[in-house]
Amino acid sequence: MTAQHEAGGAPTTEELPLSLRGRAAGRGSEPRVVSFGGGHGLYAALRAFRLITDSLTAVVTVADDGGSSGRLRQEMGGLPPGDLRMALAALCDDGEWGRVWRDVIQHRFTSSGSLDGHAVGNLLIAALWQINDDHVEGLDWIAQLLRAHGRVLPMSSVPLTIEADVHPPDGGPVTVIRGQSVLATTPGRVAQVRLVPGAPPARAETIEAVQEADLLNLGPGSWYTSVMPHLLVPELAEAICASTALKSLTLNLGAAPGETADLTLVDHLQSLHLHAPALTLDYVLVDAVAAAKEPALPEIAESLFGAHLRTHPLTSRRPRQHDSLKLAACYRDMLLDSGLLEEDQW
Repeated sequence: MTAQHEAGGAPTTEELPLSLRGRAAGRGSEPRVVSFGGGHGLYAALRAFRLITDSLTAVVTVADDGGSSGRLRQEMGGLPPGDLRMALAALCDDGEWGRVWRDVIQHRFTSSGSLDGHAVGNLLIAALWQINDDHVEGLDWIAQLLRAHGRVLPMSSVPLTIEADVHPPDGGPVTVIRGQSVLATTPGRVAQVRLVPGAPPARAETIEAVQEADLLNLGPGSWYTSVMPHLLVPELAEAICASTALKSLTLNLGAAPGETADLTLVDHLQSLHLHAPALTLDYVLVDAVAAAKEPALPEIAESLFGAHLRTHPLTSRRPRQHDSLKLAACYRDMLLDSGLLEEDQW
């Protein structure tokens, strides 16, 4: 496997292992997959799922308030475009057209002026939102430009703010941290996380995608700011919990600096159950090495969510990153075992 693959570049068919070589012409109905998250975690999941199906929808968090997205959000209002841009980049066509436009939308300006640090894709998305006055329509136009294999939808129709109660590491009183970019770098343990406004509306298109899905997947990604927020939008959480689709959670590889610095994977599951007690899962997917360090994981997954724990080698050579090809093998095996995918579809 090349460094390009680990960084998100698509492998050619010949470079894939035999068990992962492209979809055969005329295969049966593809599983309809909805994957929830944001940032690099969702990017890895989408790059994996698109090796399996073209019936793919990314549902993306809209609480980013840092960097280029934060500046555009503050200046122009509307949703922060950065995580939505990342998801679109993950779905780009693998031909020359898609590769070029993926590089264009991911490019960041370097200058001594106000454009410094802005991602080109963020500006394109913001422009289409102004022209069309509709977030989903603007994203659909970008998807057409990129010849995207799938659709990208926001989890809510309004920009959101993350707010959390955090126990500081020195044992002092709980502090309220406001803002995704601040929470991501705040030391301490998150006790509770919430959205402002507290009951934001979900997009009708997002709810429809959930209701029509064969598989709903949460994660991986920043736990409190990319994964958890989907279950804090009441209408979206209700649709996820009520769905009869197969449901999976792709756990992170372990603790990460900032918001989950001292969390075990068992802690991750317990915090998710605290915030979404009605959620049930069919599978919790975890890296084999990480799972071996926490023997209580299978029991916790079963007792809290009714889920079966599946372990696979999922780690990239890059620190704390999933490998998309390994994720694809994991998702493929899960779908085969669940009857949503047949061997002759490969």
